[in-house]
Amino acid sequence: MIRKPKGLGEYAAMLAIWIGLLLLFGALSQNFLTVRSLSTVANRIPTLAVVAAGMTLVLIIGGIDLSVGSVLGLCGAVLGVAMVNWEWPLWEAAALCMGIGLAAGALNGLVSVRLGVPSFIVTLGMLEIARGLAYLTTNSQTKYIGAGVEGLSRPIGALGISPAFFIAVVVIAAGQVVLSRTVFGRYLVAIGTNEQAVRLAGINPRPAKIAVFALLGLLAGLGAVFYTSRLGSSDPNAGVGLELSAIAAVVIGGTSLMGGRGSVVKSFFGVLIIATLEAGLAQVGASEPAKRVITGVVIVVAVVLDAWRYRMAGSNFPLLKRLFSRTQ
Repeated sequence: MIRKPKGLGEYAAMLAIWIGLLLLFGALSQNFLTVRSLSTVANRIPTLAVVAAGMTLVLIIGGIDLSVGSVLGLCGAVLGVAMVNWEWPLWEAAALCMGIGLAAGALNGLVSVRLGVPSFIVTLGMLEIARGLAYLTTNSQTKYIGAGVEGLSRPIGALGISPAFFIAVVVIAAGQVVLSRTVFGRYLVAIGTNEQAVRLAGINPRPAKIAVFALLGLLAGLGAVFYTSRLGSSDPNAGVGLELSAIAAVVIGGTSLMGGRGSVVKSFFGVLIIATLEAGLAQVGASEPAKRVITGVVIVVAVVLDAWRYRMAGSNFPLLKRLFSRTQ
């Protein structure tokens, strides 16, 4: 007997919303549904996409990370200094950049998990620390890199899609496989559903919780490489507000702020919806205040729907039992 894939209807709904936005703005602007316009949207989202993938896992365990924008700025600053001042090749500078992100994320996880400090407070502090270090690293100056880093974001092929976009898609696919097809992913869902039950089952949730914060930091470093590549320069102000965009995309994609439920692929659809909404509003000539109001309304509606679904779902203990039974 062939089993129907779980959540297929939700994926179809997300796809329908995105296609609906494309058709709406295509009707309002004759230049929107063109290869050039759509490839521009695709090439702008790799940074947000990889950060949203990591944020999904953090929200699933019931945490939050407000520092990713500043960590991205710090990683980009290190990348710029390594390539301009130290004359490192891109691959070495990128490795250092991602290592800095990994260290910042791991520090967030260690302080939050080991000391029992809410992740909201810990990452709020890291937000300020990382941004300050970004300014100190670059002396508050933009580092112009140029061709040495621009190749990742240069459109290729007939569709004009950049290598950064394809790398981001691979990260999304890998994140979804980890979440839905591995024991580690099932532990994350169980921790977010009821951490106390996880402890009573004899499983220490601390390593997994620290790991997801470290992974998000690593992906923020990768996002910094993409961001720097697209601009051709390293800006210490990079990533300002990125944490809010990432959280918005993840929530629009259906990941619960309460923890215990989420999908990396649907978070990617959330990224597409936000990017399409912003590009479409720009095409039709909406003012910046109007764009912010409309985007904010969409986010609030998504959060309200999430809260409503959480109340309607009731107890998730049967789900928790199934999760543990499958991992033994």
